[in-house]
Amino acid sequence: MDYLLIALKLIVALGILNVWLLRSGKATSYRGKNAQTLREEFAVYGLPYPVFCLIGLLKVGLALALLASIWMAGLAQPAALGMGTLMLGAFAMHLKVKDPFSKALPSLSVLALCLAIAFI
Repeated sequence: MDYLLIALKLIVALGILNVWLLRSGKATSYRGKNAQTLREEFAVYGLPYPVFCLIGLLKVGLALALLASIWMAGLAQPAALGMGTLMLGAFAMHLKVKDPFSKALPSLSVLALCLAIAFI
């Protein structure tokens, strides 16, 4: 069970860090509407730049907390629940702009993984 939990933490944390630190300026098929970058995606959702910065800071911080929780177990549940809450918000934004379900699937998948981390 320990290895499964570590794997889930790595999948979520490294996935989020990849999106926010390495691929934020690149187009993907999961961006809201026709957005080409993460910043444009937030604009599509009608969210101002400071919200983009805050969400980025929270997601990167929580991803790092999930990595740290591999060695400090007490961080796992709060970090996973925080990240899950942000993923629920991401899903809601896709619904807001009437994206196809395929664009919202990553947020729901990460939400499910976060719930697994929090409650295993």
